[in-house]
Amino acid sequence: MKHIKLLLLLFVVQIQAQQGGMWIPSLLQGMNEKEMKNLGMKMTAADIYSVNKSSLKDAVPHFNGGCTSEVISPKGLLLTNHHCGFDAIQNHSSVDHDYLTNGFWAYKMEEELPNEGMVVTFIVKIEDVTIKVLEGTTNLTSEAEKQKKIQDNITALGASLPKESWQENKIRTFYEGNQYMLFITETFKDIRLVGAPPSAIGKFGSDTDNWVWPRHTGDFSLFRIYADKTNRPANYSKDNVPYTPKHFLPLSLDGVKEDDFTLVFGYPGKTNEYLSAVAIAQIVNELNPAKIEIRDRALKVADGFMRKDNAIKIQYASKYASIANYWKKWIGETQGLKKSGAVAIKRKQEIAFQEKVIKAGKQVEYGNLLFDFEKNYNEIERYALARDYFSEVTLRNTELLSVGYKLYQLEQVYNTKGEQAFTDRKNNLVSGLSDFYKDFNPNVDKKVFEQLIELYATKAPKEFLPSNLSNINASDLSTEIYGQSKLVDYKGLKELLSGDTKTVITNLNADKGFVLIKNMADKYLKDVAPKFDEINLRITALQRMYMKAQLELNKGSRIFPDANSTLRVTYGKVKGYAPKDATLYTPVTYLDGAMEKYIPGDYEFDLPAKLIDLYKKKDYGQYGENGKMPVCFIGTNHTTGGNSGSPAIDTYGNLIGLNFDRVWEGTMSDIYYDPSICRNIMVDIRYVLFIIDKYAGANNLIEELKLVHPKKVKH
Repeated sequence: MKHIKLLLLLFVVQIQAQQGGMWIPSLLQGMNEKEMKNLGMKMTAADIYSVNKSSLKDAVPHFNGGCTSEVISPKGLLLTNHHCGFDAIQNHSSVDHDYLTNGFWAYKMEEELPNEGMVVTFIVKIEDVTIKVLEGTTNLTSEAEKQKKIQDNITALGASLPKESWQENKIRTFYEGNQYMLFITETFKDIRLVGAPPSAIGKFGSDTDNWVWPRHTGDFSLFRIYADKTNRPANYSKDNVPYTPKHFLPLSLDGVKEDDFTLVFGYPGKTNEYLSAVAIAQIVNELNPAKIEIRDRALKVADGFMRKDNAIKIQYASKYASIANYWKKWIGETQGLKKSGAVAIKRKQEIAFQEKVIKAGKQVEYGNLLFDFEKNYNEIERYALARDYFSEVTLRNTELLSVGYKLYQLEQVYNTKGEQAFTDRKNNLVSGLSDFYKDFNPNVDKKVFEQLIELYATKAPKEFLPSNLSNINASDLSTEIYGQSKLVDYKGLKELLSGDTKTVITNLNADKGFVLIKNMADKYLKDVAPKFDEINLRITALQRMYMKAQLELNKGSRIFPDANSTLRVTYGKVKGYAPKDATLYTPVTYLDGAMEKYIPGDYEFDLPAKLIDLYKKKDYGQYGENGKMPVCFIGTNHTTGGNSGSPAIDTYGNLIGLNFDRVWEGTMSDIYYDPSICRNIMVDIRYVLFIIDKYAGANNLIEELKLVHPKKVKH
């Protein structure tokens, strides 16, 4: 038995040593390339990233600033998640043309729908510019001065480093400010909607299945990049032509099996893998529970309205999904961190770190780091909690208060920058909030306000509450605000902002809704934000020093930089997992499972009649496998928000899937990656093709693609 346990331990250590991490694609040669080849990869590092020839990076653009996408045809056809394209699909939808419910397919290019403001950004080149960015900072002792000098250097370098006229220079920090990389980018601005399955496919399982396995969601949508006639970025024009990419991904029809190599390429948003134990404990015990409770109440209100009224369902679909996404993620993250014993593991790592510091004779530089972390995190806790309450209640989940805060900022512009700046901002607000009010329902928001203002008044740290929120009756206050404030509709907003500057300021300060948010914001910005920023700046400096120490004391180790929305590679294998005793999940799901979950008429688990018919006939075309239709699979790739829409690529560089989620037990991977339970979830590319071909009949799109059988070819 001891021998078996030792083998299992060695297996887990080996898996952990080879997987996990979000690596910079320009730096893969060496350790990473060797690890990927050990996992089964047949490509080279140059096939993934190259400046001198086309490579995988040239087919993987950042999608609209928040997701990833991939080019899958020589005509600029773009694949990403349904939830990444959701806003565009919703914006094109109406009661008469409900693309959310019915799906949308362009059977010829003239039918593709433009999306104002949507962009995709390609990486042209990555280059280390650390020495240039840190120039002149060595002798600065003030953290604020150091950060200012770094920012000044970044601004100057961004303007002076060579690039083409249509490109941009973007400099990003890595390893908590110990490394800086230049990204030369190209951003395309004419992106058109090509296809989207019905939400019953693209969001199947909706919030109930979000972050969980097994999954049966066809989470994909299709767009196309258009360029000018020289193939360069251009604003929307009917004269633009489909973009010709430097590289596009062939699509594999061979499917996946356990232990197949998987490479996920994308733009992961933010991770915090090197937090101290005290920081993780604060997240688990204080910050996450508060945010979870706030969003839980907001979601219950919205859900009650959406289930009864289809117009409200369309209005709030995107907002509900956005709020629910991180609500459920925080729940899983908290449970995972507790179950894995992450705090205790970090404590052990910190003991080992302290021993290394002593052994290296570095006590002067690094000896007090852990003590200083403890001190500063204890000091910041109440400010961090108050900050989360303010942000979640006023800026993210109560829409009237979020609009009110924009008007509060407008007043601050007048006080600090004068009348012309005020007028410019006011005009932008009036035009910009038009779309907001189309999807705003005061009856829904009133009930949300009632629930959340009660939490704010009773559970936020009391010393940071404005006096008018002491001993309130939430129901009475909501009736007063939503009955009297002009912020409840677009007409009222325009009335508030009409007239000369003095009149506008007077009208704002007579409005019940504005006065409430002004009192809350004044208190927050006076008593919370400055102190939080002061302590957080100290923590930032400590974290940078801690990261410097880790790199210095662990040379040659697998230390990857935290995610920061820049292009990264993560590699692993198709792999099942055992989340708890007597439960073993296999790595692939099939359409049979969707049928088992099917509930006619249910907004989460309904299925289109045509899909059911195809299932009954087993009409899967060339996309099925042994009489079954694969839908999703899981792997050990280390992903996070921003990896939505990322391509899952096989050992040869072909597309096998589309990343869209993680398993609930492993959402803690933003803070602590555990290879035994952290899994990413991907749509099988064969299911995507099956929906496009057999369900939608969009043969025009299938004909654009390069479909391959890599496992049947001798390499």
